[in-house]
Amino acid sequence: MNAHPDTPEPDDRPHLDSTLVRRLVAGQFPAWADLPVRPLAAGGWDNRTFHLGDAMTVRLPSAPGYAAQVAKEQRWLPYLAPRLPLPVPVPLGWGRPAEGYPFEWSVYRWIDGRQATPERIADLTVFATDLAGFLTALHRVDPAGGPAAGPHTCWRGGPLRTYDGEIRAVIARSAGRFPVDPVTRIWAAALTSTWSGPPVWFHGDVAFGNLLVRDGRLAAVIDFGVCGVGDPACDLTIAWTLLDTPARTAFRAALGVDAGTWARARGWALWKALITLDNPDPARAAEATTPSPRSWPSTTTAPGPPPCPVDPAPNHLGRRDRTGRSLEKGWSGPSGSRR
Repeated sequence: MNAHPDTPEPDDRPHLDSTLVRRLVAGQFPAWADLPVRPLAAGGWDNRTFHLGDAMTVRLPSAPGYAAQVAKEQRWLPYLAPRLPLPVPVPLGWGRPAEGYPFEWSVYRWIDGRQATPERIADLTVFATDLAGFLTALHRVDPAGGPAAGPHTCWRGGPLRTYDGEIRAVIARSAGRFPVDPVTRIWAAALTSTWSGPPVWFHGDVAFGNLLVRDGRLAAVIDFGVCGVGDPACDLTIAWTLLDTPARTAFRAALGVDAGTWARARGWALWKALITLDNPDPARAAEATTPSPRSWPSTTTAPGPPPCPVDPAPNHLGRRDRTGRSLEKGWSGPSGSRR
């Protein structure tokens, strides 16, 4: 991940900078042409986000695998937003390819808040209960016509078994890096359960970087790029990536999920950890062994959510770009305020 949106890309992704964004906005939204454009403090990976004035942001996909998320968010966020108990991004404009930039893009209303790192959360158990309430509301929204799990969701919301071959290969070549037997048992237990209920809405990337807090409380949920309709177990991985034991217990109780769903959720959390550990980039792989965010000091920049393959059909797992980087979804936004 580049540290700054105006930094040149190391691969074939389009170069995204403030100059390009100004041209795109001026050409397609002339009423906003005089507003200042500036990059956020740190760049995203699947999308890059820029301030547009003080009340809006511009969000642009960085590669073809993420481009389909624009139309999905434009179609479904206005439907979901009034049905949810917390703010979510609301599209204000739908940009088209132009100025040499090949993808559609979006303008959103700014949502004030900061990423949900532990030192910003006043009470983690209250936070967990609030998040469970949001997810319960999302899972109860009428799913009719919603986008079924598939490549656009990285198969989140679909069968965890999609990744069985990849994960067993990672385990097989990772002897000595972690205790293989208990990891294998956790994975096997996750695969014994399948979602037998009707498909429901899921967010798909409920990670601390996509949860905003204000005054110590959960205030908004952002980045619905991999949302869809299917099995909601993928939305529960934060139980292991952020919550401590009391908060995790409260989270599960508030959701009222069964043992099978909990096992699949743990399997999704394990999947995230293992594909991150197996990343050829040493810095990315190190994130898998980073201590729980509960132990991060306030001066530490927290690592982003683990990656998610863009094209995870079984015969394409493990694809790499010309730099050796796995074609996966990584850190989805910057530190500080997000939208």
